[in-house]
Amino acid sequence: MVTEIAYRYHLSYGFRGMKSVNRTLRQIVTFVVVSLLAVGCEQGNQSGSMPNVDMNNRGDDTRRNVLFILVDDLGYSDIGAYNPDTFYETPNVDALAASGVTFTNGYAANPVCSPSRAAIMTGKHPTRIQATEWFHVNNYPHRVERFRPAVNRDYMAESEFTMAELFKAHGYKTAFLGKWHLGEEIDQFPQNQGFDTNIAGAGYGHPPGGFFSPYENLSIKDGPDGEYLTDRLTNEAINLIDGYAEEDAPFFLYLSFYTVHTPLQAPDVNVAKYKAKKAQLVDDAQDFLEEEQFFVSEPPPRKVRVRQNHPVYAAMVEKMDEGIGRVMSALESAGLAENTIVVFTSDNGGLSTSEGLPTSNLPLRGGKGWLYEGGIRVPFIVRAPGRQNAGLVTDTPAVGMDFVPTLATLSGIGDPGLPVADGIDLTPVLMGFSDVSYERPIFWHYPHYSNQGGFPGAAVRVGKYKLIQNFEDGSLQLYDLSIDLQEQHNLTEAQPEIASVLEELLLNWYDDVDAQFLRSREGKDDQPWSPNL
Repeated sequence: MVTEIAYRYHLSYGFRGMKSVNRTLRQIVTFVVVSLLAVGCEQGNQSGSMPNVDMNNRGDDTRRNVLFILVDDLGYSDIGAYNPDTFYETPNVDALAASGVTFTNGYAANPVCSPSRAAIMTGKHPTRIQATEWFHVNNYPHRVERFRPAVNRDYMAESEFTMAELFKAHGYKTAFLGKWHLGEEIDQFPQNQGFDTNIAGAGYGHPPGGFFSPYENLSIKDGPDGEYLTDRLTNEAINLIDGYAEEDAPFFLYLSFYTVHTPLQAPDVNVAKYKAKKAQLVDDAQDFLEEEQFFVSEPPPRKVRVRQNHPVYAAMVEKMDEGIGRVMSALESAGLAENTIVVFTSDNGGLSTSEGLPTSNLPLRGGKGWLYEGGIRVPFIVRAPGRQNAGLVTDTPAVGMDFVPTLATLSGIGDPGLPVADGIDLTPVLMGFSDVSYERPIFWHYPHYSNQGGFPGAAVRVGKYKLIQNFEDGSLQLYDLSIDLQEQHNLTEAQPEIASVLEELLLNWYDDVDAQFLRSREGKDDQPWSPNL
């Protein structure tokens, strides 16, 4: 049956490189193919349809507040709600999960930070705006690879319509705190992208002066010497919440912690706690293994951490969790908890193969900078007002672009009216419609050589299947995530029909978003793969 589907799919819109193919026809065919591919997947009842949920018909005119918490480089397995055996301690995030909805198949839009952050802000896939690598990478030395990376924009344009601008247009107070990393120029900072208040948001990918004051950050005043940045951002968030309560104004507060990104720094007392905890571990387990590479050109050897036991990283996670507990308590004290939507997520997978490789993402493979699950699957928790589905765990796939339409509905704004929307509204899942399933393809595109070790390529997930394409030579890897979460068994030879259909989805998506690819090096005859070959 799949062979027949693939054949009909190819006849309908398998014309590589043709941008004039009727968009409606392509969407219809994609839906049919994707739906048939997803049959038998463990994503809930596949025959369910999405109920029409109108959050505006609640019998009141209240606008829901939004607290959006983004943690930098936090891995899927770093949180107790996702990994009961984690070395780290996250009681406050675990409590948030118990009071909200936990997505076990939640994804960042890209395996590195800036593109994922742009996707959250705009609801667009970052490839649409040619933001496929972390910003300002060209300012840093890196090893010479076989091919040049794809052309990449180095900022999120001021013309992009952001989530903050959406909320501000509907009368919300808007505030940004922490890591921005969406442009180096002041006119690209949060205060020019819809935020009334900007605290610490600039072009930096990590805290320029480290996590202890003085911070050397032009968007935040230094605190007392030795003040810890995570504590400072927490305090600032609490002050804002108290002010909003006094004003009785709806607010959109975006708390974007710089932690747990490098440099690895935390207060001595917290580090000492985890040094003692590490000393109690059985020492015959390996901390690192060598990660298999899928390059045509041979990369340097790359180790991957397979055991969580880094005391400083653990202390950083604990300070982040402590801060979230304090902010949640502030909402309660201000009487705002029952009217505030809370989101908790990360911008990419945990750092397990570079820069000190401080965490392990097992059972997921790879980490930040990789297209394997360890690089893109992240904590993804949403607590909606009322919490009628407290503790719900769903395997419905979700991705960063989904936040704009979902929060617009949950807050009472309604249809955000975006000119281009790559995300979907997850409200039916959050409202507990267990028969809802989404069979849409989710795409990732990373045409770069990561300093974390990942190879340049793209991926698509449909139901239980995930296909990865290597941009050096076009080779494919196909995995059934329902039985091979660690992505160890490439099924391209065993199930070539599935691989072919998913490859066609990728090829047509490249056209849709005007995807860019590797480029040959000057004076070299060697050519990288491209979809037009």
